[in-house]
Amino acid sequence: MVNTDTIAAIATAHGRGGIGVVRISGEDLRDFSLNILGRIPAPRVAALTNFLAVDGEVIDQGIALYFPAPHSYTGQDVLELQGHGGDAVMHRLLARCLELAARPAEPGEFTQRAFLNDKMDLAQAESVADLIDAATIEAAKTAMRSLRGEFSRTIHQLVDALTSLRMLVEATLDFPEEEIDFLEESNALNQLAAIDSQLDKVFRQANQGSLLREGLHIVLIGQPNVGKSSLLNQLAGEEVAIVTPVAGTTRDAIRQHIEIEGVALHFIDTAGLRDTDDEVEEIGIARTWSAIQQANVALLLIDAAQGIVPADLEIIAKLPAGLPLLRVFNKVDLLGEEPRVDASGGVADIYLSAKTGAGIELLHEHLLRVVGWQTGGEGVFMARERHLSALRVAKERLSLAAACKGRVEFFAEELRLAQNALSSITGEFTSDDLLGEIFSRFCIGK
Repeated sequence: MVNTDTIAAIATAHGRGGIGVVRISGEDLRDFSLNILGRIPAPRVAALTNFLAVDGEVIDQGIALYFPAPHSYTGQDVLELQGHGGDAVMHRLLARCLELAARPAEPGEFTQRAFLNDKMDLAQAESVADLIDAATIEAAKTAMRSLRGEFSRTIHQLVDALTSLRMLVEATLDFPEEEIDFLEESNALNQLAAIDSQLDKVFRQANQGSLLREGLHIVLIGQPNVGKSSLLNQLAGEEVAIVTPVAGTTRDAIRQHIEIEGVALHFIDTAGLRDTDDEVEEIGIARTWSAIQQANVALLLIDAAQGIVPADLEIIAKLPAGLPLLRVFNKVDLLGEEPRVDASGGVADIYLSAKTGAGIELLHEHLLRVVGWQTGGEGVFMARERHLSALRVAKERLSLAAACKGRVEFFAEELRLAQNALSSITGEFTSDDLLGEIFSRFCIGK
């Protein structure tokens, strides 16, 4: 149920700026407008006006925009006051709104009201926050595609196909004498296979979008003095980590962020993994293993002159199951060799020099490939973990439906559960607790 009270918030970032915006949303803002502006602006027309205190003093002069319901962002009356962008002015203007019986808006409450008033579905609402938080241009483009409804339309197409199949199945349940060989005669299994194939495609697109949204967390691991800090400096393009010939120089995790093909990469340089009696170094090594547990990719640095030694194999054996691993053989410059990629063992090993930077472009090329990133991004949807989880559930339910054979009632139930999972993405089946969690992560004023 949509709240009918009036909410207000500063919708622009704090600090100095050319323009600051206070946004108000409520059921009827005509009296509110008369009190703060002395007039009711024409709908959807920018009006230069004074913003008035209770005694008629001018708080600020700026632009007022009035959007009567239902043709507004929230579906309610919306009033936007665009004044001079200073904290003192904005807070005084917000205080005036609170005097007029508005209350401070909760994080994401404007967008939550837009969702509850059917101005957008839940996937589109989430993409608003994703667009604001986008760390790269490609992430922003993908979030805008989701905001415009491309992801939602794809999900609705899957739901519509499932609905059609369910109608066929449910009709058969009403006539049990016709249930025999139903799945074969009605082409139900082929329809199910087509839906499953489309779901696979959507999952791949959503998984790509998840990489854009979250970025990739890459942990640099290996024995001491194999060149992890040198590689981090080379990737960052500046000296962010101390490099010395002394083993164990890096005692704590050092983080650096770069961008490749529109994907934000979060590198973590860690302490060298070895047995040690140094108490401080032991703490650094423990933090290394903690970073490994949270990483999307482990980048194992190996001394090219030594090759893979038992200590490297011990590190590999301790890595979490399923964690993608990229092996990088460093210091080829000391061997007089050229950078290269060696895929003879079935896995692409990168040979480079962290000191000179030779071969870094080869590492860039393979870092994203190891997690399945595909260049292009066309059709990619900005997806969250809950979206991927719902798609996985739907996939599992379709697999169970296919295994039902002639048991039509179970076939129908699995289709229903798959449809519910997909519908949770756009908000048709969503708990109030989940809505509270989603919108609480928004910034105030949006």
